[in-house]
Amino acid sequence: MQFEKEAKLYSYEAVREGGEDILYVNYFGAPYVPSISENPEVMERTINSLIENPNVSRIILSQQKNYNYDFVETSLLLEIAQFYVYLLKQENILSQRKLITNQTSLFSHRYNKIFSFLLLLKRDPVAAYFELKKIIIEEKIRIDKIEDETIKLDYLNYIYFLEKIFRLFEKTRLIQSIQKYLKDYQKGSREIYYKIFKPDIIPNFTFTRLISDLPEGAEIVDQYKISGEEHDESLVTILKMKDESKLMYHLHPPEHSLNEDHNLLLNLARTVLIEHQPKAEELTDTERIRSVFFNISRDLLRDLASTKGINLSYPDLNKLAIILVRNTLGFGLIEVLLQDKNIQDISLNSPIARVPIFIKHGEYDECLSNIRPSQEDADSWAAKFRMISGRPLDEANPILDTQLEIGKLRARIAIIQRPLSVDGMSYSIRRHRESPWTLPLFVQNKMLNPFAAGLLSFLIDGSRTLLVAGTRSSGKTSLLGSLMLEIIPKYRIIVIEDTLELPVESLRNLQYNIIRMKVRSALLKSGIEVSADDGIRTSLRLGDSSLIVGEIRSTEAQALYEAMRVGALANVVAGTIHGASPYGVFDRVVNDLKVPTTSFKATDIIAVCNPIKSADGLHSWKRMTQLSEVRKHWKNDPLVEKGFVDLLKYNVKKDELEPTDDIINGDSEILKDIASNVRGWAGNWDAIYDNILLRAKIKKEIVDVAEKTENAEILEAKFNTLSNHAFHRISDGVIQEIGLPLGDKVFPLWQRWLNQEIKKFRI
Repeated sequence: MQFEKEAKLYSYEAVREGGEDILYVNYFGAPYVPSISENPEVMERTINSLIENPNVSRIILSQQKNYNYDFVETSLLLEIAQFYVYLLKQENILSQRKLITNQTSLFSHRYNKIFSFLLLLKRDPVAAYFELKKIIIEEKIRIDKIEDETIKLDYLNYIYFLEKIFRLFEKTRLIQSIQKYLKDYQKGSREIYYKIFKPDIIPNFTFTRLISDLPEGAEIVDQYKISGEEHDESLVTILKMKDESKLMYHLHPPEHSLNEDHNLLLNLARTVLIEHQPKAEELTDTERIRSVFFNISRDLLRDLASTKGINLSYPDLNKLAIILVRNTLGFGLIEVLLQDKNIQDISLNSPIARVPIFIKHGEYDECLSNIRPSQEDADSWAAKFRMISGRPLDEANPILDTQLEIGKLRARIAIIQRPLSVDGMSYSIRRHRESPWTLPLFVQNKMLNPFAAGLLSFLIDGSRTLLVAGTRSSGKTSLLGSLMLEIIPKYRIIVIEDTLELPVESLRNLQYNIIRMKVRSALLKSGIEVSADDGIRTSLRLGDSSLIVGEIRSTEAQALYEAMRVGALANVVAGTIHGASPYGVFDRVVNDLKVPTTSFKATDIIAVCNPIKSADGLHSWKRMTQLSEVRKHWKNDPLVEKGFVDLLKYNVKKDELEPTDDIINGDSEILKDIASNVRGWAGNWDAIYDNILLRAKIKKEIVDVAEKTENAEILEAKFNTLSNHAFHRISDGVIQEIGLPLGDKVFPLWQRWLNQEIKKFRI
């Protein structure tokens, strides 16, 4: 909620948002920062508003920044408000009947005392607590001097009444929570409230809350900086909290480090930009429209600064323009999180306004964050994703799969809402690496070992049909992307996806001959997009090409197997599929997706990826755990009829893939089939195995040199492509010379090329 400029100072409104009632109080124009801890008037005004709005669960005091008091803090004040109402209405504390028994002359004195206590109760409950205690002590001192039994009875009744009130007051959570701080309390001091009331300070140009203070008693595990564009740097602190299995991911973005002048400018600029939101068709060209809005924002901020007499440096102007675009046209703190290369997944669970964002961190696994998104932001983001994707998100279509691309940042977005998500909208965001994963990178990260990398490279060059299987978040899509880089760039690649995840743009920048087709999501029954199966059949009409399918989910499996049967001996056909084993893939393809059993034989290779967990269950690592070939002799059940033959198997004790006896002894029909079409390899298993070992040695050498020289750039896609090209060129030269690309001839020549080329890739 944003208060209008003409809204009355100190006016308030209870608003229902995200399943909770939030009390907004307007402090625009107030001559001080609204702080419940510091200012007794702010506390009194807040309690007065809670008396009239007893159902609120959160308080936001709005000024240039929003000061958000959470449920716990609000409930403390709400209890004081209810206690005040109880004293006045139920106890009727100011009535003559309650204050005196028979001594009418004492009424005025006692009335004034209790009236002062009630006033103090709303302004300074702790002082009121001590004031009531003081009144009781004073009355007890007086009664000791009284001999008249009638007068004594009056005092006794009065003291009894006050003690009853004191006991009730003492049981309130506010008084309970301050007990441990009372030894240092000085009358009139408000320092004690700073221990209890710590608002989340939210810039007024955004709604998402961020808890700025580090939790008490938390241990700092790690701290690092992340950045997007120049002048846009955030601090990340990883914290270990007592009695919590999850670590905390504490983000401190530039939005929350701005001074009052900068907040004023952003708030004014946001009001202007909201009135000039881009049209749906403009949002589809994200890069262009963000560039336009950035220039507009910079000019607008410069003009506003001049009007307000605020001096803005060039770096500050750029920083404010970046923040403004991010929090109007963009996706707020979600964009900041995506700047962190360590983040793998971001989860926004329903009800969104009540639950913090959860992070899947590459090094620290599942983390709780200090970010609580607002319902307004969640709804705004969903509307933008609808426009960007061109896909519906409504009661009839409560699921939206799409992608986000901002510069080099890429992420897959999955949104669900009612009626599927009964508590409202939820997001699951998968962050993609800025540049594609490569086989050397996977070797370095132990996803697979050099031998597995060499074998996969050999299979891609052999134009096999290959499925990468695994559970969710097992690295299937990343591995498929790395295999695309092993395709010789002179061959055309057709990529078919319903959600754009594969690194097509990166390959295009590396001069790959590549076409991307975006098809309708399997979750949608109709729409303007072409279905996945029609997309696959269309690809067969586009000429000789390698075919890559992002994920096999539905009826497109039948069309894919048509492509496999047509292109099995011409070009690579590959895709990802959910399945924890080769037989699991068979069961899903044949029984769930209705591909004929005999058609499944068109699959040559199944690579299985699965997370490996530690014994305590707190850690997990992505690994390729199995690589199997599918033989062709079986008729009904490949498991029973031994149609699956493992070429690689994961050894959990060694944490490594190991070649099986079948591949060591040359008992691989697929590899022999590849060799049968290559002069010099047909019937020569030693030559085949030598070539796999050569490729493995090259991948390992890249990793070793990268680590030795601390030059991570040679692990990336650009150098990987150059290395593959050099390997093929050198191999061709050796073949021309001796007839076979033997490893002891090719590797020294390739290594000489590496030593020369690496100098160009110094960081």
